[in-house]
Amino acid sequence: MKTVFSDVEEMEKDLEFIRWELENGAEDTNALIEKQHILQEKFAEKDGYHYKGIIRSTLLGLGFLENELDKKVEDLSGGQKTRVSLAKILLSDCNLMFLDEPTNHLDIESTEWLEEFLKNYKGAFVVISHDRYFLDKVTEKTFSMENGRLYAGPGNYSTFMKQREIERLTEKRNYDNTKREIERLEGIIEQQRRWNREKNIKTAESKQKVIDRLSKDLVKPEEAHSDLGFSFNALPGGGIEVLDCRGITKSYGETLLSMADLHIKKGEKVFLLGENGCGKTTLLKMICGDETADSGEITVGANIKIGYYDQIQESLDTSKTVIDEVWDTYPKMTETQIRNALAAFLFRGEDVFKEISKLSGGERARVQLVKLILKPVNFLILDEPTNHLDIESREALEKALMNYDGTIFAVSHDRYFINALSERIVNFENKKLVSYPGGYDYFAEKRKVQDVKKEEKPKNLDYNEQKRIAAEKRKRENHIKKAEEKIALLEQEIEELTIELNETGSDFEKAAELSAIIDTKNEELMATYEQWEELQ
Repeated sequence: MKTVFSDVEEMEKDLEFIRWELENGAEDTNALIEKQHILQEKFAEKDGYHYKGIIRSTLLGLGFLENELDKKVEDLSGGQKTRVSLAKILLSDCNLMFLDEPTNHLDIESTEWLEEFLKNYKGAFVVISHDRYFLDKVTEKTFSMENGRLYAGPGNYSTFMKQREIERLTEKRNYDNTKREIERLEGIIEQQRRWNREKNIKTAESKQKVIDRLSKDLVKPEEAHSDLGFSFNALPGGGIEVLDCRGITKSYGETLLSMADLHIKKGEKVFLLGENGCGKTTLLKMICGDETADSGEITVGANIKIGYYDQIQESLDTSKTVIDEVWDTYPKMTETQIRNALAAFLFRGEDVFKEISKLSGGERARVQLVKLILKPVNFLILDEPTNHLDIESREALEKALMNYDGTIFAVSHDRYFINALSERIVNFENKKLVSYPGGYDYFAEKRKVQDVKKEEKPKNLDYNEQKRIAAEKRKRENHIKKAEEKIALLEQEIEELTIELNETGSDFEKAAELSAIIDTKNEELMATYEQWEELQ
């Protein structure tokens, strides 16, 4: 991350060298002092006195832990490397950013941090994203590529899509009107040519010119994909109690869950949230029987059949075509049933004959989803089902799951997707599982209110504990106030010393002494800034 501030580090070295020269009796002290003054101003402008604190807060905001900051890049996962690359771009001094799927590999908290960063960013940015909630938060103009054409409109994703729907209807109406007019003119031409007189031939030629002009710019508008009426029904049966987890404890070096409870009833659509690495996928695997809990009981209800989507895509036979991969899994289904299922997930026409080996990650994910929804199950467990999917595919999945009459338990970072489907959210909190009714927006608002209440007054604590926490808060606020006062004092002292340094003239001993004091004060200022950021 320090490579972003390589120019700052170079200035730091230059300032150190000037200081050394002044202390060791350089000849042209006036020129050195002037150079030092200019460098110090540039150094301050470039956040030289607290750039390390900025690096730290950015990495923490993007989901890194304090103990990970000293890791070697080669030891990071692919997702972590992506986050480091993103952090470097965000801290660079560019004024135009191109961001390609920046929320991939970010948990919800990190994505919200990025949203705040971009909302306050003073430059311009162009972002490609399938995260519709993110687009609604940070964009104010939208471009859409459709069938080789580029459409543009003001507003975020939701605003643009409403306008595009109106435009599509207008385009369709204009297209149909133009086609009818061309057909009418073609009828006149045919009639005039049958009469075959000179006047009729001229009329036919005149009408043909009109047709040529109308046809020149006639482009068939994109048709909205028709709802094929594909039914996504759960396997009948199963009791009211679908899942009952009591006192679940699980550790992998560190504790993920400690005496956690979870209950899901028939027909519920429940989403599991939590920061990266908290144990969401582990919990899903324990429910499916692929992992075992250290203690506690996990009970799946009678006649409950689980269908699990885990993103890995290892179950696909890369030598087969799309239709064969699905049909071989469900040989008793008709070709029409298979094609309808594939069409619901955007495999239409010749697409069904593509080889699995030549599909993109998103296309493979869609094949897996088709296989899953055709499986006779009544309890779907989905681990990030919208990852790798474009917006159209996500909307197709939403439509299929909205009408699903079984039970769903899903992990997702797609807040738009969660809002569309969620009836209840289960959140990892202090190694426990806490439930909230409704979708993501309600959950986020509820969490904000809780955080404010916790800050105002600790709840469910005894009197001594409340006193201790209140005392710690006052102590921290006092430290923050003292740090701010110290920063103001140091900045004033540095300014006064710099003025005095500029007035030393040829007294190089005095200049060297003042320069050393200024450097010491700057180091103290940087340390105080970092202390202030830590306290905040």
